[in-house]
Amino acid sequence: MIHGPEVLDSGEALAFLDWLEGFLPAIAVLGGTMGRVAAIDAALEGRIDISSPRTPSQSVRDLGGCRAVVLLNRAKTLETGLAFASLVARRVSPGVNLLHVDFGGRFVSPLLGQTEWLCRKVEERFSLQHISFVPSRDLVAREGGLVRRGISGVLPGEKISVNGTVVATACSSQVEIVARDGRIIEIRGAEVKDHGLEKLPLVDLGRAIVRSGQIRRTSAPPRSLGGQGRGVVIIDHAAEEAFERARGAGLVITVGDDTTAIAGDVLYRLGIPVIGIVDGDIDGLAGITRAARGSVRIRVLPGHDDLVGREVKDLIDDLANDDPDPDELVSMISKAAGHRLISVERI
Repeated sequence: MIHGPEVLDSGEALAFLDWLEGFLPAIAVLGGTMGRVAAIDAALEGRIDISSPRTPSQSVRDLGGCRAVVLLNRAKTLETGLAFASLVARRVSPGVNLLHVDFGGRFVSPLLGQTEWLCRKVEERFSLQHISFVPSRDLVAREGGLVRRGISGVLPGEKISVNGTVVATACSSQVEIVARDGRIIEIRGAEVKDHGLEKLPLVDLGRAIVRSGQIRRTSAPPRSLGGQGRGVVIIDHAAEEAFERARGAGLVITVGDDTTAIAGDVLYRLGIPVIGIVDGDIDGLAGITRAARGSVRIRVLPGHDDLVGREVKDLIDDLANDDPDPDELVSMISKAAGHRLISVERI
């Protein structure tokens, strides 16, 4: 089970898979959005199953009947690698034979079941440190109506995101998010981005995807599979759902600067252009991005991308099964923006 794009971009996932298949039949799966993007860039979509957007723990449970399940990762640090391993192990049945191979923290660790035989082989072949698994402190604590969630391995200055929405900038290596009734009420060790919190819907903080830093820390030459569909889809601050939401679409309207950048980059791989409604408030979660030919960025006054996006959503609901002319859509959105429109540019 491969986690994240970094271990693919580095070539380590392919090297590991080649080695493993030399003496064992192997099934490779990957569920995260940016990991799937990296698999396409590496031309591995035929070798790694990227069909399902499943979490690491869900994928491990699916593979639980195998002789051994390898959690393959490239964490930022040893600390974050161990914390990730502990999180996954906590959510998986003890009956699974699970080991963690981390090329970022440079270690291999038997997590559950009987995996020492494979750990020794991995340790010798890839010169990794063998670390006995000791579950780390649970980063999620529930106290009455409060949910507290710590974040490991944070670097000061990194953006903190919850389910893809930036909610703060770290001021410390110790960051804790506190929520009540699905609403974040405090973020310790960080400067809060109020506008980000306003965008965030009710969230189960204990199970949310919480990140620090960029969603893809490494890079590879981008690759497009091409193939454009029909109809229009709108993606509003849910960029990492782009594969599922835009499947079969001919055009996607995106709302928000980072949503436009991330979804545009994901959909480049599918050859689907985007029309992005932005206001210049980009957090840079995705680093360098690209978009499919025909993509357009419509910039509006600061703080108005969400408002214009909601108005446009009402206008395009009736177009979902049609195949409208892209230029007519750009004109329609520009007209809806009215006095809030700043510019229209090709991406």
